[in-house]
Amino acid sequence: MDYRKLVETIPVAKREQLSNKLVDLILSSKNDEKMPSQLANTMLHHWQNDILLSESGLTALLEAAALLEPEKAIETFTALELTGIAEQIRQGATKT
Repeated sequence: MDYRKLVETIPVAKREQLSNKLVDLILSSKNDEKMPSQLANTMLHHWQNDILLSESGLTALLEAAALLEPEKAIETFTALELTGIAEQIRQGATKT
């Protein structure tokens, strides 16, 4: 799945709210063993440099959320009326 392309479709007005929700979802996940260390390092770098709202920051958050908690990620995107992205996550989750 091309997470970068999905992030490009997210309206700028929804990015901060989405970022906050994805961070909460990731931090509360019990599936941390699914997180590749490189992805965790990327997210930490973006967080430390206060650039989680950038396209690359949101890309990392989206990928982590889809890996750790696909159903909750789908619910988050659906609640924010980003149903196209929710559907792509759903399709990606069924392929794995």
